Amino acid sequence: MTRALLRPVARSVRAAAAHASGAAAYVAGSSAGRARVSYGQRVPGESDVAIGGIVKLQHLARVYPEAGPRFNVMYLVTSRLPPASIVRAEWARRKGARLVLNQNGVAYHGWHGPGWERVNAEMTALLARADHVFYQSEFCRMCADRFAGPPRGPWEILYNAVDTSHFTPVHKSEGRPLTLLLGGSQDQWYRLESAVRALGILVRGGTDAELLITGRLRWIPDMAAARRQADDLILKLGVTGRVLFLGPYAQAEAPAIFRRADIVLHTKYNDPCPTTVIEALSCGRPVVYSKSGGVPELVGNTAGIGVDAELSWEREIAPDPAALADGVTRVKRALATFSSAARARAVERFDVRHWLDRHRAVFERLCG
Repeated sequence: MTRALLRPVARSVRAAAAHASGAAAYVAGSSAGRARVSYGQRVPGESDVAIGGIVKLQHLARVYPEAGPRFNVMYLVTSRLPPASIVRAEWARRKGARLVLNQNGVAYHGWHGPGWERVNAEMTALLARADHVFYQSEFCRMCADRFAGPPRGPWEILYNAVDTSHFTPVHKSEGRPLTLLLGGSQDQWYRLESAVRALGILVRGGTDAELLITGRLRWIPDMAAARRQADDLILKLGVTGRVLFLGPYAQAEAPAIFRRADIVLHTKYNDPCPTTVIEALSCGRPVVYSKSGGVPELVGNTAGIGVDAELSWEREIAPDPAALADGVTRVKRALATFSSAARARAVERFDVRHWLDRHRAVFERLCG
C-alpha cells in the first residue's frame, strides 16, 4: 500500500485513540444467527434535521435498531462515514462480524478540488474489506470502479428508497402560481443561481411562477453573506417576492414541503443518487434536472425532463437556465400525466419495502 493510501489509515488510528471509550464498546458477537446491526454512529430520529446519506439509515434502523456492543453486522454509508471507519471495520471483521457497505459517490477533481485522492483512499480500504456492497446507482458503481477500485466481495445496484405510504401526492388548489421547488441543501452557488435564473425566464415569458428553496445556503462559510448574494440576484432578475427560503427541515416535514410544489428542480451536476428526487417522485412531483450522474436512472423517460450535460471529471457544469425553463414549460403542459408517471415510478421501483427486503436477504446470507 502506498503512503498516500496509508495516510487515511493513520488518521483513523489517531481518531480511534481519541475515541477510546467509544471504541471499547465495539466488541462484535458471533456472525451466526439473526442480524444485529451497528452503524458506527447515532442515527437521527424523524424529528431531527437530517440530510444526505444518513437519511437512509432511518429506514434500516426501524427494522434493525443499533445493536450496541453485540453487533454481528457493521453497516456503513460512504457519504456519511463515522470517525475511524477503517479501524472500526477492521475491528469488526477480526471479531467475526460482517461488513456491508452502502457506496454513494466518490471524490474527483471537478467536485472536490485538490486532495480528492485522500477521500477515495478511505473508500478503497472499505471496499477491500466489505462482505457485500450496495451501490446506490449504476453511476455510483462506475465512479467507484474508476476512482476507488472494485469491491472484494459480492455487490449489487440498489437505489435509495422512499416510504411511498408516507410520501404521497396531494393535489394543489387551482388558481395558485406554478410552484417550483429546489430541494436539498444549497452547497454550490450554481445550483441556486441556475434555478433562480430559470424562474426569471419563466416570469418574463408570462408564467405566474414562484420558487421554494430548502436547506442551508453554504457555498461560502458565511451563510448571511450567501443569503445576501442570493437576494442580490433575485432583485436583479426582478423576481422579488417570488422566491421563498424554507431553510433546513426534518424528514417528518418533507412530504408537506414536496406537496407545496408542482415541479421539482434538481440542478446539481453528477448527483449520484439523490433521495430528494425519489421523494419528489413519490409525492407525484415531476423533476426537471441536470441530465448527469445517477438522476437519469431515477427519473427515466416519463417522470420528468433532463437538461443535457456532458460528462466531466474536471469541472462542474451548471444546467442552462433557458433549458431548465423550457423543461418546466413542457412539463407544465402535461402536468397531470407527468405527475401520475412520477408516482407510479416511485411505487414500482423505489418503495422502501423492496429496499428492506434486499437488506434482509443479504444479512441472512451473511449471518446464516
